[in-house]
Amino acid sequence: MKKNLVIGAIFGFLAVALGAFGAHALEAILEENNYADVWETGVHYEMFHAVVILIIGILMHKNIIGNVKSLRVASIAMTIGIILFSGSLYVLALTKITVIGAITPIGGVAFLIGWIALIASAKHIKEA
Repeated sequence: MKKNLVIGAIFGFLAVALGAFGAHALEAILEENNYADVWETGVHYEMFHAVVILIIGILMHKNIIGNVKSLRVASIAMTIGIILFSGSLYVLALTKITVIGAITPIGGVAFLIGWIALIASAKHIKEA
């Protein structure tokens, strides 16, 4: 519960910081090499999934769904997705090593697994 809130908040913080860093400190480098969109995609996906990890923490804390295995799986999968998907895009944008892009779909699959696990957790919602 608390762990999800902390992880979600850290990734949210990093998404804002990396977004600003890309827009200001790296702007010339990223635009010169046409990688600004790649960086921005990494930031967007990181933020979207950071928010979901926060929501998972709240769902678990408020015992709306409880600490069910599918929520834990969703949180872990989304964390792995952020690291692999967004992380690989950041590295690609900075290094221009295109083979790094092969890691990105693995992160995307982790995101999909997370969303499926979140869907599976709905059967555990406690009725009011």
